Amino acid sequence: MTKTITIYCKSNNTYKEYPIGTTLLEMIDDLNLPCTNQVVSAKVNYKSEDLNFAVYKPKDIEFVEITSSSGMRVYVRSLCIVLSKALYDLFPQAQLFVEHPLSKGYYCNIKNLGRKLTEDDVKQIKSRMAEIIQKDLPIIRHEKQGDEAIQLFRERNEMDKVILLETLSRPYAEYYELDGYFDYYNGALLPSTGHLRLFDILPCYDGILMRIPSRTIPTELEEVIPQPKMYEIFKEFIGWNSIMGLSNVGDFNLACKEKKSYDLIKIVEALHEKKIAGIADRLINNLDKTRFVMISGPSSSGKTTFSKRLSIQLRAAGVHPLSISLDNYFVNREHTPHDENGDYDFESIEALDIEFFNKQLTQLLNGEEIELPSFNFETGKRVFKGEKIKLKKDNIILMEGIHALNPTLTPTIPDETKFKIYVSALTTISLDNHNWIPTTDNRLLRRILRDYRYRGYSAQETIGRWQSVRKGEDKWIFPYQENADVMFNSALIFEFAALKKYVEPILAEVPRNSNEYTEAHRLLKFLKFFLPVYDREIPPTSLLREFLGGSSFKY
Repeated sequence: MTKTITIYCKSNNTYKEYPIGTTLLEMIDDLNLPCTNQVVSAKVNYKSEDLNFAVYKPKDIEFVEITSSSGMRVYVRSLCIVLSKALYDLFPQAQLFVEHPLSKGYYCNIKNLGRKLTEDDVKQIKSRMAEIIQKDLPIIRHEKQGDEAIQLFRERNEMDKVILLETLSRPYAEYYELDGYFDYYNGALLPSTGHLRLFDILPCYDGILMRIPSRTIPTELEEVIPQPKMYEIFKEFIGWNSIMGLSNVGDFNLACKEKKSYDLIKIVEALHEKKIAGIADRLINNLDKTRFVMISGPSSSGKTTFSKRLSIQLRAAGVHPLSISLDNYFVNREHTPHDENGDYDFESIEALDIEFFNKQLTQLLNGEEIELPSFNFETGKRVFKGEKIKLKKDNIILMEGIHALNPTLTPTIPDETKFKIYVSALTTISLDNHNWIPTTDNRLLRRILRDYRYRGYSAQETIGRWQSVRKGEDKWIFPYQENADVMFNSALIFEFAALKKYVEPILAEVPRNSNEYTEAHRLLKFLKFFLPVYDREIPPTSLLREFLGGSSFKY
């Protein structure tokens, strides 16, 4: 008699018996799931697993659709192995670097081709990818002893993977096989290539843009949004990494083992300071026209510390910056707009009194003195406390807020008087050549630590609110980032290693039977790739101090 186990399917709230060893893929059709989009993976006891995962004990299972962040990562990783395989088939000597998100896709660089990449090359690669997908080839996960996996990649001269796995010193390593081609990925992949229903690749700058399905309408590709400024800031930081001889986490771990990490910290902090000083010089050289500095960026990007460091550079040159907080220009509570759930929508630009804000800025431009408002969040009313400012020749106004780059915020203020800065933590280091690090992971880890230390929120609460935060960023911040006159990347190549020892215990507190545990578990697995760096060499003015603590700035 065949032994069976009982699973609980959270997706449709049913219990079902299956023979021991049944895979998630085999369960999908039988369970009659209420999913409206493609299922790409599942949460098994709140841990992400691929659809080839075989069940041998009773489990809680929730199937994951492509429209979720976790599901899209599975799809993109699977597309990457097909791209890698296609490139290997056509140009075995070439190297693929999946570098960073760009234009609602992923920018990839191809090196060692022996010549410049052509449009015909891109067409060939795309055609080969389509062939691999059409054949519906299995994507097989292997788990081998660490030394065996390292030797496999060493024989293929894929030293990025060799160095990463060697510095981790793990007894076993997982990797994937596609039609005799081997690759390493940090996370689940689709069970076969035929599950990749939609993709495209286009020539993009010096490389290619890998286009992916839309999260909102997964039957369509994401629209290509030109982001030349974003590309340049990524390119600049990849150049900075080259200065330090680093391209991925394996290189960084090796530097830590060789006791070079503290020198790297000094170099990275110096590069940050040099960039901020350069921005200050641009402002000073145009002080006869520029009167307002508009600073925007997503959550936990380090905008506040950036503003303080920019202020110091300006003061060192004899310019006296004044600060205006956009939070003090909220409309009174009864006029605050509501979101789709009927709650107050404080992130909407309509939550600000734009008319009054522009009136005061115009008065400042005209040389008039104004009394700054203050917003009482307990009463939901604007109050005045007698704080007055006047814009003199040696003054410049710094304004920080999520809407700072939105033209709707300052429609009556001449463009030549505004200098717009976009600040974000744009991760430029990768695990290896094919495993990028999502830029949102950088900010989420910062926010988890800050919320826990200074706001009394658990990691579970922060993770639970994160999707709502991201939704607001998608609506109010990211569409306007290319309006910036300059972008500042607040990411630090050593910060995951520095955050590691502080964030791991906080993430470990997330209950294992909570929905947030899936993300906490993923982040804990991710942090294990980094050797720890202790923060004694991180200066008190570092942007990271805003989250680690020990800053010499007051917040």
